[in-house]
Amino acid sequence: MDFEVDDIRFPTSEHLDGSDAMNPDPDYSAAYVVLRADGGGPGGAGEEGHGFCFTIGRGNDVMAAAIRALRPYVVGRPVPRDATGLAALYRTLTHDSQLRWLGPEKGVMHMAAGAVVNAAWDLAAKLAGKPVWRFLAGMTPEELVSLVDFRHLTDALTPQEALGILRAAEPGRAERTERLLAEGYPAYTTSPGWLGYDDDKLVRLAEEAVADGFTQIKLKVGADLGDDVRRLAVARRAVGPGIRIAVDANQRWDVADAVEWMKALAPYDPYWIEEPTSPDDVLGHAAVRAGQPVKVATGEHVANRVVFKQLLQAGAVDFVQIDAARVAGVNENLAVLLLAAKYGVPVCPHAGGVGLCELVQHLSMFDYVAVSGSREDRVIEYVDHLHEHFADPAVVEDGHYVAPRAPGFSARMLPASIAGHRYPQGPVWQARRTHEETGR
Repeated sequence: MDFEVDDIRFPTSEHLDGSDAMNPDPDYSAAYVVLRADGGGPGGAGEEGHGFCFTIGRGNDVMAAAIRALRPYVVGRPVPRDATGLAALYRTLTHDSQLRWLGPEKGVMHMAAGAVVNAAWDLAAKLAGKPVWRFLAGMTPEELVSLVDFRHLTDALTPQEALGILRAAEPGRAERTERLLAEGYPAYTTSPGWLGYDDDKLVRLAEEAVADGFTQIKLKVGADLGDDVRRLAVARRAVGPGIRIAVDANQRWDVADAVEWMKALAPYDPYWIEEPTSPDDVLGHAAVRAGQPVKVATGEHVANRVVFKQLLQAGAVDFVQIDAARVAGVNENLAVLLLAAKYGVPVCPHAGGVGLCELVQHLSMFDYVAVSGSREDRVIEYVDHLHEHFADPAVVEDGHYVAPRAPGFSARMLPASIAGHRYPQGPVWQARRTHEETGR
């Protein structure tokens, strides 16, 4: 395989898209990696695998450099085509003793490994002629278990237990696949709820979301309690009592603040509070869950499968929120899906960022077909930004993700989008600098 990396950024801060209590001016960005099959047998030469890490602007160059640091582990390696090859690549990228010292298994290097692993899954699924969700769901339980690193997990989930979960789900795989192709997977939208939007825009977008078939929306909270009470009241009036409204603090609060804040918002019936405190604070999440009446969700910034394990062991969350580009790719997210199935906790992925909707839909659909076998109380986040930059964009109809049919991970950006948004030399960024310097 060959390997290249780009720093791609989109100026979403211009309209406060993505704004929240911790991140007031994000520029949605991707440290973007392309794996090229330079041989690998019939049908392999010339095929590409695409993956990325999501960031919000500054620091995307650091993430791109971390991905480049993994180049020696990938270039010249045989193209991974099956569970054996994908498991071997994952272990190579996550087991190196010196790279692990930078984590271990968290932070920039771990996310960089995830970008490469996801690109390899994109490549392997394309070579198999299947979308990733069907490529995964077509593997045997034994193959799926072989993909998981069970180090530090066996006090909560053993390989034998994982095998039992997967075997139990086998009989209904074909039926659930057909149902998914016919009905799609439930979605919820965050687009009305960015913290920088005024009340008129919030109401307009919330009403549009309900008209478009969404039964759940999400609002950002955490900057000012009075504003949050007002905004949640406005949103509740706009959508009525039958629509779920989740709220998201993006890690803004200490535990006591989270408890008191949510007691004040509880009269407006929030469905869950997302990231009420630090994503590393397992016991803090448990205390928030016990101290106020609203369900707790977290996961988009959880660093690895071990912290997910602890959140589940501690009874700290009502919903697990995986992120396709935060942990070390498909393999580690498979471990988290199996842990959530073991503990009976629904998985509702995070997808607020460029390309994250495209990726994570595959993981939820695979979970439904081959792991949990359920869509009950499960929704995938949908954010209506930047899909036009992808060759196979996520599609949502009547509040449901349409199951992808194109081979791969839906991760390939259009060449014109890459060229236009390459940082800092792309014309989008050159034009922005000219405007800032001249006012024109």
